[in-house]
Amino acid sequence: MRLSDDEKAMRDGAHGAAKARAMDLLVRYGEALGAERLVETNNVAGAFNASTPSIAHLAEEGFDKVYSELNLDSDETVEIPHMAVPTCQLITGIDNRNWQTQGVDEKLAELQRRSEQYLGARGVNMMATCTPYQVGNVPVKGEHCAWMESSAVIYCNSVLGARTNVEGKESTGAAALTGRIPYWGYHLPENRFATHLVDIDIDIDEMADWGVLGYFIGFAVGEDIPALNGIRRQPNLVKLKHFGAAAASSGGVEMYHIPGVTPEAASMEQAFGPNRDKQVIRFGAKERRETYERLQCATERKVDFIMLGCPHNSIEQMALIAQLLEGRRIHPDVALWVHTPHAIRQMAERSGYNAIIEAAGGVVMSDTCPAISRKLPPGVRVVATDSAKQAHYLPAIAKVEGWFGSLADCVETAVSGEWQGAG
Repeated sequence: MRLSDDEKAMRDGAHGAAKARAMDLLVRYGEALGAERLVETNNVAGAFNASTPSIAHLAEEGFDKVYSELNLDSDETVEIPHMAVPTCQLITGIDNRNWQTQGVDEKLAELQRRSEQYLGARGVNMMATCTPYQVGNVPVKGEHCAWMESSAVIYCNSVLGARTNVEGKESTGAAALTGRIPYWGYHLPENRFATHLVDIDIDIDEMADWGVLGYFIGFAVGEDIPALNGIRRQPNLVKLKHFGAAAASSGGVEMYHIPGVTPEAASMEQAFGPNRDKQVIRFGAKERRETYERLQCATERKVDFIMLGCPHNSIEQMALIAQLLEGRRIHPDVALWVHTPHAIRQMAERSGYNAIIEAAGGVVMSDTCPAISRKLPPGVRVVATDSAKQAHYLPAIAKVEGWFGSLADCVETAVSGEWQGAG
């Protein structure tokens, strides 16, 4: 790889041992990818917190040890300085307010709090969400980022027009200390054109429709780039958030185009650029029905647990959940967890939404989700969710049955105790 003089200086230790380790990691990583150089980044979103039992033992030697081993791939413990560029912590495993409800060990909850203090002192912003773009981290079109989290990456590339690959703990840890990331993949303009045309001949409007469409497209295109034709209604943040999360779950989609909606595709011609040999995929009523049925992983209609907020709920979604639950009570045999970033939880609290959800018997959680924490209420056998992503992952992760449907389906199920969707 070609390195600038500043990059060579970091690699050679002129700016300290931590940056030398970080630059060594990035060079090895870039060479493995076939990158010719590094690119500057001023936006890193990664996973730095030591909040899982499998890595808690590292913290016994100090949090420098945790960062060195997990974020720099270094057996040697180096002193970690302040981050070189704006950096945020993505979703964690523990809700600092509701850790007891999650069933988290008190020592682990305290470890997370101490880890956050360590990281905050070094410039890591504790956004603690899979949707950093909902709480202040909003890169601009063309900006080079180093982000983890599949649903965040696809939103960053597609909706915001910024540039990132799906990074890992090590590459984001190194990028935060150096302000560099390998220049390859979706950082290169020529790699951002569509490869598949998806012809849609039914109306796509509700959030659940967008989830089903994303889930279908992920299976259909794998890791390629779809361009959607036939979208008749302007989608909002919530719909695009759920679409991208579903496409990144059933496939490996990191970018898509919707002409007239996403910033790099004013037209279908612009979406495909020089790619003329495109594959065409059809999505109609038959495909929608088959994909919806594919998302149903349950046979028992009695439901124990409702999970809302994957990706994390927006303030508009929190308002709607409160509206649907106002004056009602959740069935005594059902647990309802509503997940949102803690910044949005604070807004929802001031707006009165949390009080309504909690009066109905629900719990408002932040910073985590069951797929990340591996924590569900005791004895759960059947789950219902409005998230195609969660419906895809949770049955395998938690060995439960799962229903997928609309938010209204899930709220009615929470009140009745039995699945109220079409499945």
